[in-house]
Amino acid sequence: QVQLIESGGGLVQPGGSLRLSCAASGGTLSNYATGWFRQAPGKEREFVAHITWSGASTYHADFLKGRFTISRDNAKNTVYLQMKSLKPEDTAVYYCAANRLRGTLTTRGYDYDYWGQGTQVTVSS
Repeated sequence: QVQLIESGGGLVQPGGSLRLSCAASGGTLSNYATGWFRQAPGKEREFVAHITWSGASTYHADFLKGRFTISRDNAKNTVYLQMKSLKPEDTAVYYCAANRLRGTLTTRGYDYDYWGQGTQVTVSS
């Protein structure tokens, strides 16, 4: 069973950038499509972005307006979320998730089989 470990979160000022990483252990991440979700305090979890196993196809939530980019390096068994022009409303716990249907792009959390523990991103001055 693959385990997902997120890192790279932290405190950043508005307009700043962060890169989140999702590393896999106990399995090969290229066997999965991978997604990023986030959950802000008092709000429901929401989809952010996902990528197929090869990286050939990606999809990002419309509200991001191009500020975030998902990518992967299968040689490093890692998926990334590059975030720029961060806003206070981006403050949330960010989770990565893996879907065994590795060629499938989906925004639905229940389609994903494995989840990480999350990494906190706080955007504040």
